[in-house]
Amino acid sequence: MTAMLWLLFAVPGAVGGSLALGGRRTGRVAPAVALVTAAVVSGLAVAVAVGRPAVTVAFVAGGTFGIAVDGLAAPVVVAVAAVALLVLTFAVGDVHDGRARFAGLMLLFVAAVLLTATAATLPALLLGWEIMGATSYALIAFRWRDGERVAAGTTAFLTTRLGDLGLYLAAGAALTAGPGLSLDRLAELSAPWRHVVAAGVLAAAFGKAAQLPFSFWLSKAMLGPSPVSALLHSAAMVAMGGYLLLRLHPLLAATGWAATTAAWTGALTAVVLGVVAIGQSDLKQLLAASTAAQLGFVILGAATTGVAGGTAHLIGHAATKALLFLAAGAWLTALGTRQMEALRGAGRRYRLVGATFAVGAVGLAGVPPLALWATKDEVLAAARQQSLSLYIVALLGAVLSAGYAGKALGLLLRPLPAGRDSGYDTEEQGTRRVNRWQEAPLVALAAGAAGLELLALPPVGDAFARLTGTPGGPAPTTSEMVLSGALAAVVLVAAVVLAPRLPEPAWARGWLGLATAADRAVVRPVLGLARMVARFDDEVLDRVVTSLAPAGRRTATALAHFDDDVLDRAGTSLARIGRRTAAGVARFDDADVDGIVTRVAAGVRRLGDSARRPQTGQLHQYYAQAVVALAAAVLLLILTR
Repeated sequence: MTAMLWLLFAVPGAVGGSLALGGRRTGRVAPAVALVTAAVVSGLAVAVAVGRPAVTVAFVAGGTFGIAVDGLAAPVVVAVAAVALLVLTFAVGDVHDGRARFAGLMLLFVAAVLLTATAATLPALLLGWEIMGATSYALIAFRWRDGERVAAGTTAFLTTRLGDLGLYLAAGAALTAGPGLSLDRLAELSAPWRHVVAAGVLAAAFGKAAQLPFSFWLSKAMLGPSPVSALLHSAAMVAMGGYLLLRLHPLLAATGWAATTAAWTGALTAVVLGVVAIGQSDLKQLLAASTAAQLGFVILGAATTGVAGGTAHLIGHAATKALLFLAAGAWLTALGTRQMEALRGAGRRYRLVGATFAVGAVGLAGVPPLALWATKDEVLAAARQQSLSLYIVALLGAVLSAGYAGKALGLLLRPLPAGRDSGYDTEEQGTRRVNRWQEAPLVALAAGAAGLELLALPPVGDAFARLTGTPGGPAPTTSEMVLSGALAAVVLVAAVVLAPRLPEPAWARGWLGLATAADRAVVRPVLGLARMVARFDDEVLDRVVTSLAPAGRRTATALAHFDDDVLDRAGTSLARIGRRTAAGVARFDDADVDGIVTRVAAGVRRLGDSARRPQTGQLHQYYAQAVVALAAAVLLLILTR
């Protein structure tokens, strides 16, 4: 089973990398290969969700690389794989340029999201988190020849990267604290480090989930292809921000302040971005703002005791939002526009797309019995248990959900106006048709958007709470659910009726000026600091270096003169002395040493000659020599005695 867990990321990662690097040669087979791979990944997701494998390998001193599928990860992994399969199916009929690169990047993105969802330690989380962010940039800026799209991808990447720094801060603090890098043990850290880790995790999660004040990057991300928007905003990167806090609920609870901060940030984002969504004229911008608002409910559940409700809401939202974005993408392909005023009647013209979009919009509004009704009520019940004021703010966010869903529904399903083609083809040249590849996923997603409310209703809801490890959480009363459902229905109907007259102020269409504020508060100061440092380098450091250069040259010249005038002369003098000494030694050798050697040799030769004379070979001479020698010896003996 652990092999299947590794294959869950290895298969889409390897195939995705091969397709992305394969170029045009693999373009024709890329869609089919991507679909087969996504189907295999879906099967692996179901298998590991049932088997619950876990694996840990050594990574660094004090920490391991661990991945696991527990009760919380199991349903999320299945949801991610299923939505990815449906989005890639839609892309077959929607993306026609750079198919191999697109399919490869999408599979790499899915692999990173699945790794993030199953990460059990900070090293595994960081790896998945990084690849997910990098591939999101490549997908948003997929049509890289368009400078505006590349700039949008850059904005999304840098904004989320700013929050991601918190995750590195958290990893550093956890490593310093000592107990290890396991996500389950972060709540056990000592007080100073636990708070640092919690702060870093909040920053990273808020950035990825587009919570205030990071929300504006979602607006820029809408320039990416429609399948990218559908996956990015439903079950993938944005959802992973909320999922991270669901996973680390014990850490938030252990710090106290982090849970309160997350809860209020989620509730306020649901309200503020709900207002922004109502003020949009662009369909994809409305859906993007609603994504940040709906993730606010997920984060609210993670910060309170509504973890099961938040998880159910995340999964229900994945199906609902993927459906809505793909429907918007189908209309964009057919009619060439995202403007809701120009799309009036599009739901009637393309009936299947309109019918499935209506299911998603009603579910987004929180109208029973669709997915986001019961899941949202479970989160609201947890908020009410913690704070009445928090509950009221969250309830206002729920009401606004019905408002922006009703606006989109009211405009898109209205009767076709006269001269309906006048506002078409503003974004791209429309094809005036929706193909089967685009329609098929909408039906499956509509079924999910209609039926996933069971995850928050008994008896399935009770089993789901036990699965996610949070049984016994607060549950809404029947009267509360009836009241919230009725309120959502009333607001939805009112918004449908008033849709053409709902205001679209510039501050709402500009996302409250958050991008401008970020530019003034962060970008401009950083660029100003960079320019100041550059001026310091040019005007101070360069001058110092430039002023030192002549002195260096003068020193070098002086040293050269010293070498020429002193050292060279000294060397010449020493050379002369050496030559004279050598000449004297040579003369001594020739005149004295050689003479001594010659005289010694001559004396030795004379001695040799003298020694040879008695050696005549005559026996009588040898006898005479012996007698003389004996006589000399006797005389010497007598004298000495």
